[in-house]
Amino acid sequence: MKKRDLILIFALVFIAVISYFVFTFGKNDKGDVAVLIIDGVESEKFSLSEDIEYTIKNGDNYNVLKIHDGYADVIEADCPDKHCVNQKKINKNGEKIICLPHKVIIEIRSNDDNNIDTVAN
Repeated sequence: MKKRDLILIFALVFIAVISYFVFTFGKNDKGDVAVLIIDGVESEKFSLSEDIEYTIKNGDNYNVLKIHDGYADVIEADCPDKHCVNQKKINKNGEKIICLPHKVIIEIRSNDDNNIDTVAN
């Protein structure tokens, strides 16, 4: 290996490490609400400041959403793979818990998110 090859490898590794830390730890803005989306349609909003347990029903299927200590978590579901139950609890803006078999998404948002898409000319 030549000296330039080593410099290039070091630079790429350095950029990768910096990118990892920026994307992992730069996302510290906590959300205010957990938005329940069923089959692509917003269904309910739950404040992260209130502790609740809510059963989400979609046809014959169910998921149990628990909001406790400012976090949202799916603690029970009757889907075959249970990926939604095994995901970590969430509280940061933009984080999601997804149950594909039941077409359920729980997304964390801030109250000031008005979700308006704009186009500038």
